[in-house]
Amino acid sequence: MRDAKNAVGDQVHSSTAFPRRFMRRFVFVLAGGMFLDGYILGIFGPVSHSMTTDLNLSALWEGLIAAGPLFGILAGSPLGGWAGDKFGRKPLFLIDMCLFVAASAAQFFVHSPELLFAVRFAMGVAIGVEYSVGWPLMSEFAPARLRGRLLGVTLIAWYAGFMIAFLFGYLLEEFTAVDWRAILGSSTAIAVVLLVFRVGLPESPRWLWNQGRRDEAMAVAHKYMESPQEMADVQHEDTTPGTFSMLFSRQYWRSTLFVSMFWFCAVAPYFAIATFADSVLSGYGFDAGLTGGVGLSAAALFGVVFAVLLVDKAGRRALTVPPQWAAAVVLAVIGIWGGAPPAIVLVLFLVFSFVNAVYATLTGIYPGEVFPTEIRGIGTGFGAAFSRIGAGLGTFLLPWSVANLGTATTMLIASGVAFVGAGLSQWLAPETKGKSLTETAAGFAH
Repeated sequence: MRDAKNAVGDQVHSSTAFPRRFMRRFVFVLAGGMFLDGYILGIFGPVSHSMTTDLNLSALWEGLIAAGPLFGILAGSPLGGWAGDKFGRKPLFLIDMCLFVAASAAQFFVHSPELLFAVRFAMGVAIGVEYSVGWPLMSEFAPARLRGRLLGVTLIAWYAGFMIAFLFGYLLEEFTAVDWRAILGSSTAIAVVLLVFRVGLPESPRWLWNQGRRDEAMAVAHKYMESPQEMADVQHEDTTPGTFSMLFSRQYWRSTLFVSMFWFCAVAPYFAIATFADSVLSGYGFDAGLTGGVGLSAAALFGVVFAVLLVDKAGRRALTVPPQWAAAVVLAVIGIWGGAPPAIVLVLFLVFSFVNAVYATLTGIYPGEVFPTEIRGIGTGFGAAFSRIGAGLGTFLLPWSVANLGTATTMLIASGVAFVGAGLSQWLAPETKGKSLTETAAGFAH
């Protein structure tokens, strides 16, 4: 009898061990894609002076090149979402990384602002596809009890990528003779590793079921999902083809409005402030140097870790609504208190980075939960694209705003954006903790 029980135990352990190994691998490759997104944005700041001098850039071109990846995401996200919903998540998850490798490697050879903008735009397109395919894939494989945490881990990677890139770029720029092109192109090595690890990953069982390929869907579910409840939930998928117009239908317009505007208001102030941390802080008399850029990124990293640890316990709304009000108030104080001591200003910016990262973590969780499988890719892609309008405009316009309107007014504008996001979330943010994807998509539809 004991041998029989042991045999059953070994079989159960074996049946769950493989899905867990798969999930660890999948978290690694998806987090790696987010790491790259943060990396290519964080690496820009430390080399911007050398690049501007070498290419004789105007302020317009500096802003365009800084925002190039963001504008690329604006184009790539909806395109990737549409293609992922139509042709499957799996092929797009490889194609986007191939594009990134090629575009990143091209940075070693750029000698004009036009080409550099084009290359960084192409990298953004690849990252945009990553957003609209990677997060849906993760949400469709992850167990409900851990879905928030697993999706949130990818945001940890984003902030870590931004901070590590800023530090790495700063050290190379200040203490070595490495050319700025090589510093920018350093993302190529990371992308090659991720591309290799993506080979052989499976297609989403929910997407397969939605396409009417039910036998394939259940075979993948039984092999890669550890929970019988999650496997059974796959069979509740609709088989209706998704269309772009469904995003604005009576059933899903609230999901679309919430995801896109929440994401827009979360990233627009942070991208602008973090990208040009030195110039923003210097406007308040603080000679930030390495401390400012890395400090803001470190505070944000702590914020997203804090959110990931609590999101499946405290719930989504608790980490979405109150932190947004706090961020809006902090930015307003910075804008109004013009004579604040530099040290106080730095502390306020660190607080903003922390609370902003707490609720920004939910931008990686909500899209995969509130849209159904047939439009999960295009819904995530649309939200990512809309958010990058804010991030791109913020990054592009911040140097102009600081020069023409002043730092204080610029911070008040950023505060206004945060207030809009807080009010919207107070109204629409759903609680999806612990629910299946069938429940989360149905529960937010009206």
